[in-house]
Amino acid sequence: MNMAAGGDVKVAAPATEVAFDELYRSQWHHMVRVALLLVDDVESAKDCVQDAFLGLYRRPLRNPDAQLGYLHRSVVNAARSMLRRRGIARRHLGSAEVATVPGADHAVLVSAEHAAVMAALRRLPQRQREVLVLRYWSGLPEAEIAAVLGIRPGTVKSAASRALTALENTLGGLR
Repeated sequence: MNMAAGGDVKVAAPATEVAFDELYRSQWHHMVRVALLLVDDVESAKDCVQDAFLGLYRRPLRNPDAQLGYLHRSVVNAARSMLRRRGIARRHLGSAEVATVPGADHAVLVSAEHAAVMAALRRLPQRQREVLVLRYWSGLPEAEIAAVLGIRPGTVKSAASRALTALENTLGGLR
């Protein structure tokens, strides 16, 4: 225990909570950006990331080095679930599109010059989009992407190749 100014007793936070806080502060924005590339609005992306961090907080991993991989996998899975729920809702409710209102920080997270790339990215099949986001945005190696997505490294390579070809075809006229 430390004595703070004025005689207040300051209790040190457990090491695991300090480590979690540091992880949260250092990875929050990056994970929101990853989720934003997988779902199409900031608030949904934040929900995916919040769920991932909550899961990690409730059940801390024994190996602290595995936390970042866990967060990537959780964010991807949360994004998949969210998109699946939206699809089901659209089919059963008959709505053509879910109305979304951009958050106040939308301009910070997604700048205007990336709008065409993001639109093209959203048109890719889900697995291709996930591979590109994890590979080029998060900078994960093929083996980690394979582990996060539950696929083989060869599938990661072929999905990335097909996705890049599709993006080149879509964005080729924008040069």
